[in-house]
Amino acid sequence: MKKIINTSKAPAPIGPYNQAILVNGILYVSGQVPMDPSTGKLVEGDIKKETQQCMENLKAILEEAGMTFEDVVKASIFIKDMHQFAQINEVYGSYFDADTAPARETVEVANLPRFVNVEISMIAIK
Repeated sequence: MKKIINTSKAPAPIGPYNQAILVNGILYVSGQVPMDPSTGKLVEGDIKKETQQCMENLKAILEEAGMTFEDVVKASIFIKDMHQFAQINEVYGSYFDADTAPARETVEVANLPRFVNVEISMIAIK
């Protein structure tokens, strides 16, 4: 049985999808871009702030599902410029304990929704 997870503390979906789906204790979180849910505007101009907004959006969705970053088992990071990897990784890493951090891939892509610089998705298990 699948349960739809949505919260006003993260950006509303901009297409035919939900923020997350919970199935058999596994939470599949849709990719989050650096959009401030309180204003509906993108955070731009500073890759660290953009990454932080993505992570805060993910945190809100995890919390809505009764989970935390400790429950994350897989993350996918899509970035527009691999030269920004170190800055993105610094912010991303601050949300995890290094000993229990999830599996992850980071992929450079040509474009992302709304032409943002970073998008992050996750899978968590409770």
